[in-house]
Amino acid sequence: MERVEVNILDRNLTLSVSSAEKAKLLAAVQHADQLMQSIKESAPNLSLERIAIMASIKLASDIMSMESGDGPFKGVQFGDFQSKINEINAMLDGSIDALKAI
Repeated sequence: MERVEVNILDRNLTLSVSSAEKAKLLAAVQHADQLMQSIKESAPNLSLERIAIMASIKLASDIMSMESGDGPFKGVQFGDFQSKINEINAMLDGSIDALKAI
């Protein structure tokens, strides 16, 4: 693990990260900082805490709206995975029950 100095919304932070994940972390920090700066510019009277909360909600919403690439879940949004898994489990349970009845 190595320590990395980053700046988010004019705040310096020291984070620990593995060498393999460093580039991804720095990209995530840059994305978060840009989002928070954008929120701050659009509503300059918001507290830093409120800006962070709004940015967190936006990022979570973005993640939940992302779609799967290839495979059996192609085109399924991340937020819908749990309902799809529940549907598959219900189908499997029904099939198992039907097999037990034979």
